[in-house]
Amino acid sequence: MSATRYAYLGPEGTFTEVALRTLPEAATRELVPMVSVPAALDAVRSGEAAAALVPIENSVEGGITATLDELTTGAPLMIYREVLLSITFALLVRPGTELSDIKTVTAHPAAQPQVRNWMAAHLPNAVWESSASNADGARLVQEGRFDAAFAGEFAAATYGLEPLVTEIHDAANAQTRFVLVGRPARPSAPTGADKTSVVIWLGEDHPGALLELLQEFAVRGVNLMLIQSRPTGEGIGNYCFAVDAEGHIADRRVGEALMGLKRICPNVRFLGSYPRAGVTPDEVRPLRMGTSDRDFTEASDWLARSQDGRV
Repeated sequence: MSATRYAYLGPEGTFTEVALRTLPEAATRELVPMVSVPAALDAVRSGEAAAALVPIENSVEGGITATLDELTTGAPLMIYREVLLSITFALLVRPGTELSDIKTVTAHPAAQPQVRNWMAAHLPNAVWESSASNADGARLVQEGRFDAAFAGEFAAATYGLEPLVTEIHDAANAQTRFVLVGRPARPSAPTGADKTSVVIWLGEDHPGALLELLQEFAVRGVNLMLIQSRPTGEGIGNYCFAVDAEGHIADRRVGEALMGLKRICPNVRFLGSYPRAGVTPDEVRPLRMGTSDRDFTEASDWLARSQDGRV
């Protein structure tokens, strides 16, 4: 395995590259652009790269399905950290292009919901076609295949383009969440401000099946930050659920919730416990009464004493 290589969704000039360069260790790694999320994650699986940074969620459209599906299937991978990046787009064009000249535009599919209203107001007749990434869209504009691309303003110089319009976003304060993914190993130690990600498959479809899964978290005081259904590919109505929960697998409440899920589900894939980006332990909501590690330990000790006749 190449311990010095980090893959990312390329080509050069993507928001993913910008997010990756915010990590301190990126300065000592060879950063390798890949043509797609699956290609970046496969580079980790094959040992071509030690880790890969990929987008997994944005605050406008929700989960990035390509990443969720890739983490759900194939050889297991684990998330080791996350990065939050504020997102605003520029409309990149070849020099001399005016707004009235633009008939075709391109960008990554996740960008469309974030600029849809702006396009309707300023380019109502332009035809949209998705590209592999926002930077790849800029490359296609450079090659003359599209008139304009929505991408980061920083990508303009790389592809010899000009930002015709900047600060484009339908939702203020839009952010994208990226995750650093590697091969499975022991998670880092709890920080007090952590997140645990899993994928859960239903055992059978029956009334209350999803509620049974959620109760495993609820009764132990584990707050869910994301739950998203994804088709399993085994026919209409067959779904698995990607879940992000507050806490670390080493926390008793989280560990016991995962054990509860494993008892009632045919498959639970642990995707990692890792520090939450931009959150300190002091900012984490107080635990509900009866859900701290101490509470679980005291309850376990009480049960042992009762079983031994030491009530």
